[in-house]
Amino acid sequence: MEVSDQELIRRVTKGGDRHAYSQLVRRYQSPLRYSLQRWCHGDFSLAEDLAQEAFIKAYQALPGFRSEARFSTWLYKIAYNVMLSHQRKKRLDTLCSEEEVERASVSSVEKTSNQVTGMEGVDANRDVAAALAQLSDGQQQAIHLCLQRGFSHQETAEIMNIPLGSVKTHVLRGKKKLQALLKSWQNGVVND
Repeated sequence: MEVSDQELIRRVTKGGDRHAYSQLVRRYQSPLRYSLQRWCHGDFSLAEDLAQEAFIKAYQALPGFRSEARFSTWLYKIAYNVMLSHQRKKRLDTLCSEEEVERASVSSVEKTSNQVTGMEGVDANRDVAAALAQLSDGQQQAIHLCLQRGFSHQETAEIMNIPLGSVKTHVLRGKKKLQALLKSWQNGVVND
């Protein structure tokens, strides 16, 4: 029988049971790493580092967890903030020349166009990933949390620390853009 998150949290906060926290980590580490990897545009090692940092921060903050939200929502909010903090620091630390930015831009466009060409025989996952990459960061993150991770719009708003209406807008606009980008798949038509 699986012990509930609340019971494991109680064991950690009241009894200092580190084994209970390791059970929480095992329960959530794979989905959290996957989400971070998506948010980090496929950078697995960065996702690993950010997940580790998020679990450390969660452990330190666990005595303040009030169970007003599910533990997973609370944990994802911490991880999301860790990722945003990393992105802000990276923007401040990175001063790219215009030439480097131009090269990255051209490379990104070429990569995306190569992924989307020719629908016959192409892996659908790759096409969906290429389409998702064309969404704004907010749309990508909201769609990932709501549609792939199963968080409600309200929980997603809490995780992303944005208004509920913004989450709904991100999801709606992102879905419309994905429908347009993947129209040939949606119609089931492959041009021979």
